[in-house]
Amino acid sequence: MKALQFDAIGEPATVLALRDIPMPNPAAGEILLHVQARSINPSDLAFIRGGYGIRPKLPSGAGFEAMGVVSGHGEGITAQDIPLGTRVAFTALNGAWQEYVSVSAKTVIPLPAAIPDEVGAQMFVNPLTAWAMLHECKLEAGDWLLLTAGASTFSQLVVQLAAAEGIKVICTVRRDDFTERLLKIGATAVVNTTKENLQARVKELTGRGAKAALEAIGGTAGAEALESLARNGIMLVYGMLSLEPIPVNSAIVIFKQLTIRGFWLTEWMKSTSAEVQFKAVSTLLSHFGSGKLTVSVDAKYTLDEWKEAVLHAEKPGRGGKILIVNEK
Repeated sequence: MKALQFDAIGEPATVLALRDIPMPNPAAGEILLHVQARSINPSDLAFIRGGYGIRPKLPSGAGFEAMGVVSGHGEGITAQDIPLGTRVAFTALNGAWQEYVSVSAKTVIPLPAAIPDEVGAQMFVNPLTAWAMLHECKLEAGDWLLLTAGASTFSQLVVQLAAAEGIKVICTVRRDDFTERLLKIGATAVVNTTKENLQARVKELTGRGAKAALEAIGGTAGAEALESLARNGIMLVYGMLSLEPIPVNSAIVIFKQLTIRGFWLTEWMKSTSAEVQFKAVSTLLSHFGSGKLTVSVDAKYTLDEWKEAVLHAEKPGRGGKILIVNEK
């Protein structure tokens, strides 16, 4: 079967290679999946570059998130547990960018017929992170939330989830291309930081600052988001797209009594109860199935076109996810 793997840390377009490897055999408690659609996330590329929270054990598979069809069972799992042909969303640390994967049957999300493959391939990383981060912020209807990198797939999901709860959202962008879409899906305001002063605009909108911020950029953008918080505000940091650390103004943190925390979905999944995780998954499946929550796809590529897919995923200004599929 075909699989994308890498033997050395480095730039994905350089170190990845499409190889023919043996089919996996599902171990006890596992199921064999025929992968149908795979998403490309920033975390996938950071992992290949050696900049993720988990270091790859070389040689390594690539890609964390995808959807597939159950095509086999390991010992202890039967068709009554999860029938052959069941469509599921899943994550795989051993690499999802291949034709077949074996994963624990306990970790997959069965997909209703109303949820298409291209949505199922994006069910884990961004939607669960969006729901979880909103949950951690403990916001209520009428509260203000600030999102950096507002045009990203993740931020668009947060906007939709927050709007459904009556939370007011301010998105930052560096281009005006996505302003109309962000407002249409529920953002209260969109601030182009190349044209407007973020702190001044947030204060104008909110009166005293945002109660929470979800920060993905780092550097000065992260510092500006921090300084736009109201007293006792919280900023959850989940990315560093600029590759620069946030220069923290200690005085503001002290006198405003601000909280800065990192967020990593892997750790959140380990530390939260099964009840909370069930609520998250149930809410997301319901919203996607009803159309209240949507994601977009910018382009699809086959495994043979993996290099074009990876390079496209790195381009700025995308409005949707890049997927690696079996057939376009």
